[in-house]
Amino acid sequence: MLNDVRTVAKGWRWGRRPLVPRSAGPHMPVRDRREFPTDWARTPVARGAREVVQRLGLSPLLRAEVRLQVSGLDYLNAVEPPVIFIANHSSHLDTAVILDALPVPWRRRTTIAAAADYFFDVWWRAVGSALVFNTFPLERRTGMSANTIERLIDEKWNILFFPEGTRSPDGWARTFRPGAAYLAAGKNIPIVPIGVVGSFAAMPRGAGWVAKGRPIVRIRFGPAIHPQPDEEPRELGRRLQESVARLLDEEKTTWWSAARRASSGHTPPAEGPDVAQWRRLWAQTEPVRESEPAPSAWR
Repeated sequence: MLNDVRTVAKGWRWGRRPLVPRSAGPHMPVRDRREFPTDWARTPVARGAREVVQRLGLSPLLRAEVRLQVSGLDYLNAVEPPVIFIANHSSHLDTAVILDALPVPWRRRTTIAAAADYFFDVWWRAVGSALVFNTFPLERRTGMSANTIERLIDEKWNILFFPEGTRSPDGWARTFRPGAAYLAAGKNIPIVPIGVVGSFAAMPRGAGWVAKGRPIVRIRFGPAIHPQPDEEPRELGRRLQESVARLLDEEKTTWWSAARRASSGHTPPAEGPDVAQWRRLWAQTEPVRESEPAPSAWR
């Protein structure tokens, strides 16, 4: 049955999107439109339905398709909601695996900032996204939803942002936009960085389903970053990008070697090396391998 679902997903045109990418089409002015309402998705009835869908449907399906490995959850014990989660973004899998990795109490109080022009362009996708993932629309061009975001923070909801603004075309991170840093500085709330490794290889941009063989996807949470008094949001944004880069470095090497590089200012940039595009794609499409057990200090 899963093979049938994969086949349909690969050939299905999801909604009314044109076959020509927006980047290749003529310029279209941004339309002034109303924000799609999502407050209903955070009512007790919708939250109960989402719990059933996630625990009995989404999570078992996800675990059947990928091998999810999570580390760093102990850092959540040092912070109190609300927090802002930020993560690198290279696949549609990212939202699902991050939510599944979160402890249940955190997942129940976490909402996702989703691109309004992608997830809220047709009503059925908007309703499904809001119900299953607790998303709200974020207008990438005009910054719409600023009032919604502040209200959610005031209501003690955690918010997951993908500061790159869109999925990476080659699996490497792009420059973070400053929105999450401005929000954290203005509200004086902590930011928890998340590094996602393997999601691009498992389901790259343009793929309709997860690759065969249950690929490994790793989620690594880092220590919370707190805005400093009189710290400029752009400086905070730089620290956020560096924190995610360090998590990705830790995941690909070891905590100790990543810490040494970070202390000397030599953490490899999350944007990846400046090499030919085919080499960047080749590096990120290589499946994540099983980690070898760390040598014992007592041997």
